[in-house]
Amino acid sequence: MTAAAEVVFTSAEGGRLVGTRMGPETGPLVLLLHGGGQTRHAWARASIRLAEEGYHVVRYDARGHGDSDWSATKDYSMLAHGADLLAVLRALGRPAALVGASMGGIASLLAAAEAPERAWALVLVDIVPGFATKGVERVRTFMTANPEGFASLDEAAATVRAYNPARAAKNPEGLMRNLRKGGDGRLRWHWDPAVIDKKPDPSLTEMLSAKLAALPTSLPLLLVAGADSDVVDAEALERFQAQAPHAETIAIARAGHMVAGDRNDAFGDTIAAYLKRTVKG
Repeated sequence: MTAAAEVVFTSAEGGRLVGTRMGPETGPLVLLLHGGGQTRHAWARASIRLAEEGYHVVRYDARGHGDSDWSATKDYSMLAHGADLLAVLRALGRPAALVGASMGGIASLLAAAEAPERAWALVLVDIVPGFATKGVERVRTFMTANPEGFASLDEAAATVRAYNPARAAKNPEGLMRNLRKGGDGRLRWHWDPAVIDKKPDPSLTEMLSAKLAALPTSLPLLLVAGADSDVVDAEALERFQAQAPHAETIAIARAGHMVAGDRNDAFGDTIAAYLKRTVKG
């Protein structure tokens, strides 16, 4: 397996997108796109698993997140994230399997609909066009809480546990990848606060439904949902299956919206098996 290496891309507006690549360079290309408020490190274990399977895996911090530049224009719209993904795909120069969680899934859907020739598979991780607004609002509430930051790592970990009790046994040291220390010594989430400054676009569901309909049915499509998710609930799942009857759907037991974080091994097994069946890169 090729060792991990840092890679830098240029966003659609000219900013830096910092990423990590690993796995054999000649292997089929897989892009992993994280959710809002996360960083590329959310995919660390999944990347290792896929690289060991022979894939060339690339993951990058979305604009305004992690080590990537904050948007000079404060544009964190879904269209902007989709445009950034297309810029990355052009730079890589060959089709990729797009695996996107939540925000990253929306960007993947937009890019695949715009340029289907640049994708050999599309995997949406707990995101569909008609997602449950109640679940999304709970995510937003978590992300907008504690604007003053945290006095300690333990305090930040307690906030995560309150949002997702399933994370109670996780090592809080891993949280430092998602935090940064300010000049006042307090820890804050590693994203631009403007990422969540605006209310959700009420036309987003309609736009995503149109993009889903625009995908060629020849493009392998998989939805990996968390069985306990409050974002892709039973009603949202039923709508998706009616909109995309050709898609495969897999629900990961005992996983919520953050599927890979809640059940990383089960998620890795699912993605590896699916890509092996559909590989075209």
